[in-house]
Amino acid sequence: MKLAVTAGYWGAGPPADAPDLFAAADQLRLDQIWTAEAWGSDAWTPLAWWGSQTSHVHLGTAVSQLAARPPATLAMTAMTMDHLTRGRVIVGVGTSNPQVVEGWYGQPYRRPLERTREYIAIMRAIIARQEPVVYQGTHYQLPVDGGTGLGKPLRSILHPYRTEIPIYLGAEGPKNVALAAEIADGWNTIFFSPAMNDFYAAALAEGFARPGARHTSAGFDVVGGPMRIIVDDDLERAADRIRPSLALYIGGMGARGVNYHHQVFARMGYEAAAAAIQARYLDGDTKGAIAAVPTPMVEDVALIGPWAKIAEEIKRWRDTVLTTFVISTDLCHLSRIADLVRG
Repeated sequence: MKLAVTAGYWGAGPPADAPDLFAAADQLRLDQIWTAEAWGSDAWTPLAWWGSQTSHVHLGTAVSQLAARPPATLAMTAMTMDHLTRGRVIVGVGTSNPQVVEGWYGQPYRRPLERTREYIAIMRAIIARQEPVVYQGTHYQLPVDGGTGLGKPLRSILHPYRTEIPIYLGAEGPKNVALAAEIADGWNTIFFSPAMNDFYAAALAEGFARPGARHTSAGFDVVGGPMRIIVDDDLERAADRIRPSLALYIGGMGARGVNYHHQVFARMGYEAAAAAIQARYLDGDTKGAIAAVPTPMVEDVALIGPWAKIAEEIKRWRDTVLTTFVISTDLCHLSRIADLVRG
């Protein structure tokens, strides 16, 4: 199993330990480090800034939001970074949600799976650089329909370092997971739980079985792990460090009825708890929403507690569809947990 860490996205400003995290990932010979974006810090600038000090670890975005950039822009960025890193870039993309896409980027959020399929197809054609790119899709056209009529098909003037750059898809629902298995090179999970392994294995198998699928399970990377690993002899104190994030995602990261994170936990068997969390969060009772997060829910998607408990429970995570284990923990514990995962 490969190992990864994530620098995430920022809150008020750059995390003070980010340079140390990138350095540690490189020194410990981890396989990947991932950045993210929401509606603040972008994913690519930190990846380039801190990633420039690395020489081994692969650099990925989990995820680069589709609505933030036209497919040609993301392809240009990926090709540029791929040259500068000598082939260490992984492009992780995802659709985000209607609140962000329509409220932040000012774009319609319709038929996200279809849009993703078109977006990735255009990116691959640009990166391959075999010929000027012509694409006539429902959501994207190159050259664009209805313009001045002066647009013409173009081929990148930048020769690619690699004619294929790995593209991973961030996905939560079964249809999107199957799409990742069909058209992408990897899947960036979020809120993965070993208890849901069979559910995700079935979704992946559906995608691998589709005509024209790029990979079998043997050539596909599933990236994920506990949302956090908190080492603490006091289990409830450890859970308290995670409850606020779960309350935010389950309760506030999406509208009522259109919150993909909420749906993940409902499928996991926490439908009543997720409904209570969301109701309190959307009513402005953030503290109540946090308090409504049950400890078993935390333990399903995180590793918390003393070292002996964590060492035992890691085995459950290793025996899943995951092929890259993401270690999200205090930097002082990174090396020891890496050794535990490696066995």
